[in-house]
Formats: sequence, C-alpha cells, structure tokens
Amino acid sequence: MTIHTNGETYQLNYVAKQATSALWYSYQGCVLLASVMVDKSPIEGDFLPLSVHFSQRAYAIGRIPGGFHKREGKLSEFETLTSRLIDRSLRPLFPKDYAYPTQITLLVLSHDQQSDLQVCALHAAANALYLANIGVDQNVSAVRIAKIAHTVITNPSVSQLQQSSLDLYIAGTKNALLMVEMCAQEDMAEEELLALLKSAQDHIARTCAQFERDFTPHKHPPSLVLRPSLVSDTSLEALIKEHFHAQVLDVMAQMAKSEREADFLNLAQYILNALQERGHFYALDHVQRTLKHYIHQSIRSQILDNQARLDGRGYGDVRPISIETNVLPHCHASALFTRGHTQALVVCTLGGANDARSQESLDSKTPLKERFMFDYNFLPFSVGESAPLSAPSRRELGHGNLAKRALQGSLTNKEQTIRLVSEILESNGSSSMASVCGGSLALCAAGVDVRALIAGVAMGLIVQGNRHAVLSDISALEDMQGDMDFKIAGSASGVVALQMDTKTQGLSLALFKDILTQAKQARISILAIMQKAREAIVLNPQVLPTSESLIVPPKKIAAIIGVGGRTIKEIVERFGVAIDLDKSSGAVHITGNQRKDVQEAKAYILEITQAQPYALYEVLEVEVKKIADFGVFVRLPRGGDALLHKSCLQKHGLSMESFQENQRLQCQISAIHDSGKIDVSLA
Repeated sequence: MTIHTNGETYQLNYVAKQATSALWYSYQGCVLLASVMVDKSPIEGDFLPLSVHFSQRAYAIGRIPGGFHKREGKLSEFETLTSRLIDRSLRPLFPKDYAYPTQITLLVLSHDQQSDLQVCALHAAANALYLANIGVDQNVSAVRIAKIAHTVITNPSVSQLQQSSLDLYIAGTKNALLMVEMCAQEDMAEEELLALLKSAQDHIARTCAQFERDFTPHKHPPSLVLRPSLVSDTSLEALIKEHFHAQVLDVMAQMAKSEREADFLNLAQYILNALQERGHFYALDHVQRTLKHYIHQSIRSQILDNQARLDGRGYGDVRPISIETNVLPHCHASALFTRGHTQALVVCTLGGANDARSQESLDSKTPLKERFMFDYNFLPFSVGESAPLSAPSRRELGHGNLAKRALQGSLTNKEQTIRLVSEILESNGSSSMASVCGGSLALCAAGVDVRALIAGVAMGLIVQGNRHAVLSDISALEDMQGDMDFKIAGSASGVVALQMDTKTQGLSLALFKDILTQAKQARISILAIMQKAREAIVLNPQVLPTSESLIVPPKKIAAIIGVGGRTIKEIVERFGVAIDLDKSSGAVHITGNQRKDVQEAKAYILEITQAQPYALYEVLEVEVKKIADFGVFVRLPRGGDALLHKSCLQKHGLSMESFQENQRLQCQISAIHDSGKIDVSLA
C-alpha cells in the first residue's frame, strides 16, 4: 500500500513486518525507515517508557565511516539531538498511565543532502506511531521556517538554511503547538515571532488534516489493553491531610530548594509507620503514589488559589542573582553565575583554527569545523547525588546545544575559535539558562567582542480547568509539577533562542503571547544585573592569548612549512606560538600567550617569505575572482583574496551584473579583520 500526501510517499506493509508498525518514507531523494516496536508486557511505575533512536547510515550519501572500525558507532550529536526533538514532540500525546515499553527507530537510508532530515524524520515517526494504534490518536506535523534577507521561507532546503539568519522549528497537532525550537542570528521581536508561529500553526493544521484523511483508513486494529488511569485513594489522602499536612508543607518547602526527592521518600516511610501505629495498613508504594498525588494537587492549588509560589515569589519574580567574573586566575576567562539554588561556573577558552571541533554530517561531503563550542556538564553533587561521572547524557548534549545556539549570534567575529564549558555546581531548575547568562559574561571576561549580552530564563505553566498561571524562572519542583518548560534567551531587543516542551496536548497562541510578554520582563531584569557585572570585569591579560594574521602569496606557504615541516616546527618551538596556514588563500594566523612572541614570529615569517603585508587604506589593482549573492571576491596582487561587498557597489550605483570574472579593478583596502580576512571598496 502506497500513500502520496503532502509531497511525501509512504509505503505500508513493505518492510520490517515483525515490528508493531513500520513504514518506508520517501521525500525527493531522502529515504527513511520508521518503525514502532511495543513490548506487550507493561511495566510498573509512573513514567512513560518511550525511547526514540534516530540513526544515520554513512552509505546514505555513499560514504564509508571514519575511525578505526569503519562502521557506525554511538550516536553523533546531531543524531542525539534529533532523537530528543522527536521524543519531545510525541511524548505529550501518549495516554496517561501508558505503561508499555515503546521504541521508535528511524534509519536514514538515503539522503540528497538538501532535504530537512528532522522534518522528514518527525513525519515518518509520527505517522508510524499513528498507524500502530496504541492510544496516540492525533496526527503530528512539523515545519521549519527560515529567513534570508528579510524573506521568510517555509521548509527551506539545507543550502537555504545555511544562509538563513533564523532557524525556527515547530511541531504540533491541528489544534495546538507541541514543541518549538528556535535559533536566530539577530534579535527577533516577540510580535514578529508570534506572527511566524501563527503561520506555522496554520501550515501544521492543514498538513495534519491531510494526514488524518490519508492514514486513518489504514490504522492497525487495537492490540493493547490500556490500563485505566489510577484513581487516587481519597480516604488515604484525607488521612494525610488530617494528620500530616504540616509535614507535607515542610517537605514541599525543602523540595522547592533542591531537585532531590530524598525528603519525599523519608516522609512516605514516616507516614506509613505512623498510620500502622494507628491501625491503618498500606503498602509503601501505595503511600508513595497517594502522597505524590496529594503533593501535586497541593502545589498546583496553592499557586492558583493563593497566587503565590512555594518560595514566596510572585508569578513574575526572578530568584536572587549574584555574579562573579574571572574567579579562576589561570583560565582565559570565567563567570560564576548563581540564581537562587542554581549555580553555573562557565569557563571560556580561546584557541586557534586547529582547535576547532570536526564533525561529520550527512549534509556535507567534508567534515564541518565547529569554531564555537559549548559543553554543559551536569555534576551529580549539584543535586546531592553520589553517582559517578560519566559520558554526557542526551540531556547534557541538549542543554549545551541550546546554550550554544543562544550565544553564537552575539559573536561579532565568527572566525574565532572559542570553547565554553558550563559546570553545574548546584541545580534547582533552569541550569541551562544559567549557563547562557554565565556564558555571555564569560565571553566578555575573555575580551571577546559581543554585540549584546544574552540572558536566559525558564518559564513554567500551571493549567487547571479555565485557570492558568505563567511562572517566571521556575524551580525544579515547578518544572516537575507544572505543565510546561519554556526556555527563552535573548537580549534587551528581542529573542535569539528558545525551546518549548509541554506535558499537555499543546499550547495555544494566546498562551504563547502571555508567556513571551512575561519572559521579556524577566529577561530585562536579569540583563540589568548582568550589565553591572560586565562593567566590573577585570581581564586576565597575563593569560589571555594574542594573535596576528597576515597574507602571503600562496606559493610562499611552502617556505613557511619547510622540508618535512622543519621550518614551521622551528618557528613554533622558538617563539612558543601556534600557527594556522591556509594554502589556498595564503592566510597565516599566529596565536600565542605573549604579544611580543607573536609579533616576533610574524616578523620572522615575513622575512623568510619576503612578503610585504597589506596596509589599511592601501590602493591596489585587483582581479575579479568570483561573483556571489552578497558581493564580489577579488584576487589581491601579492596573494590572497578580499571581498567587495554589494553594499559598496550599491553606493556607486552598480549591481552584480556590472562585473565579470577576471575583470581588473582599482580598489582600496577598507578593513583587515583579526582572522586575516580583508575587505575592499572601490577606489
């Protein structure tokens, strides 16, 4: 059976017939296999046993995997993040008390390097899950929105997305939005963001309606007996309220300060023993389950009825903040950001081009160089646990990626190699947003030029009937007992990144507006405190690296390297510097801890290459090399390339069509960047 819908092709009963549900998905040159496997034996517990695994096969683009074993190994960061994205989009739709272990597997079998794998994968997974007929009765769709030169593009290709200043990914049903992720290189006003979300919701509603018409006739017969929702023991709850309410309030206050549940478990055991002395006999797991329900209802009722939170804050209040910078004397820069009972130590390290992280991607034929890195470490002692340190979890990778996306747009020099590491020293909610705040200040403490400070805040939501409460800067308890975790990062001018997860069946756009408005108020108050800390920063000049860049004729690069690399090795050892070379452009980048050593190394290289460096405002005769959308690349007479930006052409009343390759022009050097790149203007 083959279904053609929304430009996609789904083949049913074609492969993987032993799975609960499977389909063969095709879109243009992209082919995925999506399968759903359900264990027929339910588990005990109050969590949803769902796991999602998105895996790319190297043969999908005709590549043999790198590494010693030459085969796919653990999931890459992109695979892990995509698995999380699909999980977070589908998890809210499962029935309450669903207890059957369920695994969704997505294999990328072929990729045209232009299709959006995350949109394709979600559609394949969601429709395979809908066909399985295991209690998920709503169709799900996704859309990605890009923005190129003020033009909004729906579902862009990979190449279009690489040129975009916006990456907005939305998943939802025909009635509400389930999951949102956003990254912008420029600040986006809340009003513009809401307009884009409205257009995305309309697109998703149309797609979901089409999916429902096409797939409903082919749903599998029901194969699971869903257990009824557990009914709370009202008599036991009455006993808890009568005899132990004061102790419950104490535990709620303690839980508001930590992510630990040790106090809850101790209280459950205490109640069990006390009830037995009174002649009431219950199993411990029954007491725990009833106590958890009682606490859940008590917390939500207190917030909605009293309009006050457990720690005494109002809905829009942010916890007390303290900031210290450059607390580590031998690190390039550091920031210790504390908000309530959440504390992040963010350390910044500056490096050279060779320090960039290499990552393989199916979207690129060659490994990608990641110059801006953000690593997030959630240390067990931050929540009072004694677990051993281990490899980064999916959650840690997700939080690090969110912080990276929030901060990368604030960098004015995209060619710098920067690594930020956030060590979570104490956690009670919103540690990823504390990492964003600390990371923005750590960049400033390293002397990195940023266009604006970036602050992050996590928003929560309590919905009960027709009433709701939006909470700013949520604690772990409010996250756990609430209905939403909405992380929003931005400057004073607008939003640059966000990530929304919900435990409900989705959020309306009206709620989105309230959340964004309240989040802006919280963000502004945090930024005011951060600005004061920025003004008090004292740099670590004795440990900060310095750099120099120059351009030599590309044929002179061999002279710098020397026979068998002897010359460059001698320069590195003699002056104590690191040297990055670009053989095609002739760019030479020198980095070291002492400015004197870097300048001496630069002078030595100029001497052995007998190259005359370019000077600012120097007038040269150049040759047109390549014409791009944003300007004209030209060859410089003493080696290297430069960019003649289209804005310069427009000032002279010229267009791209006015130039041809190999045409000669008179230009003046208008800028020499730290990375060695050169801009020119018409002389």
